[in-house]
Amino acid sequence: MSDVKVISTNGAPAAIGPYVQGKVINGFLFASGQIPLVPETGAMVEGGIEEQARQALKNVKALVEAAGSDLSKVVKTTCFLKDIADFAAFNAVYSEFFTQTPPARSCVGGIDLPKGALCEIEVIAAV
Repeated sequence: MSDVKVISTNGAPAAIGPYVQGKVINGFLFASGQIPLVPETGAMVEGGIEEQARQALKNVKALVEAAGSDLSKVVKTTCFLKDIADFAAFNAVYSEFFTQTPPARSCVGGIDLPKGALCEIEVIAAV
């Protein structure tokens, strides 16, 4: 088995529990879910689903780049929405970040998320 490399970046929020931001093994990044916290302050970004989705995706982007990859190499995302009624608005922002061939994706709605976030996004990316 290949060595496991822990990924950590100041460009995404620090882990708020017993986990790491991400791990790379066998050429893939397995990233922890990103909620819309502003990395510099640790506070939730102000605004609704559009602002929160944009911040969560900025955090994802920073984490993927810290692993030496980019969003075009994301192969799978799992998206969690507090309210599935936000699906269309979330997709509009999501499509701004995944402009090439979008990754495979699952989306779950109607759940409570850490710190009252409206969305959370986790990714697997080729490195």
